[in-house]
Amino acid sequence: MSATPTTTAANNEAVFWHPLESNPEAMNQFAHTLGLSQAWAYADILTLEDELLCMVPSPCHAVLLLFPITDNYEAFCREESERIARDGQRISPNIYYMRQTIRNACGTYAVLHSLANNQDRVGLDAGPLKEFFETTSSLSPEERSERLKHTRAIAEAHIQSAHIGQTATPEANAALDLHFICFVERDGDLYELDGRKTQPINHGPCTDLLKGAAKVVRDFMARDPDQVQFTLMALASNETD
Repeated sequence: MSATPTTTAANNEAVFWHPLESNPEAMNQFAHTLGLSQAWAYADILTLEDELLCMVPSPCHAVLLLFPITDNYEAFCREESERIARDGQRISPNIYYMRQTIRNACGTYAVLHSLANNQDRVGLDAGPLKEFFETTSSLSPEERSERLKHTRAIAEAHIQSAHIGQTATPEANAALDLHFICFVERDGDLYELDGRKTQPINHGPCTDLLKGAAKVVRDFMARDPDQVQFTLMALASNETD
């Protein structure tokens, strides 16, 4: 199946991709097609209780979160942005970050963030994804996303994976209120990578990625206690003893 990103007639820069379902099978097909070793895979995280996180395969190198965008969340983001503008934050030069300029492609951005920031841990076979990360390493977050729009191999893998799942694939230009982000550890700190934001968010020192990400996700849930559409996945070892 060939990928044909949609461009609006009113604005030639508005590119839409079909959204990925929050489904490890879809994420794994996308990542493995582009060069992720079969030794690593995305798996569901079924609980946020610290004592039960040991059920997640180990080691775990990234956490993906799908959550509802609500008025409460948008108000929090404004406060967060004001705080960072006032107080600043430390950002590792080794963080790879992209601004999301492709509509409904947040799942793909979350996967790319999880892999780009763990190349030294999971490795990538020679192929489109490794080449993309290498050729965009010196670009700005906006330039990386612009390059992604024109990387056909990644677009095709996205479209093929978007048609995997238990629900009908939404139209590429559908208005959605669910959003994917990614958490990774880099140089001792926990980072939230959300392409809708102007920069990565440093959540402070991190000695355990799963527990650190779970704590932040519990804050997400506490802001919207009436919402139930929270789904988590881990990029973790796929090898069994």
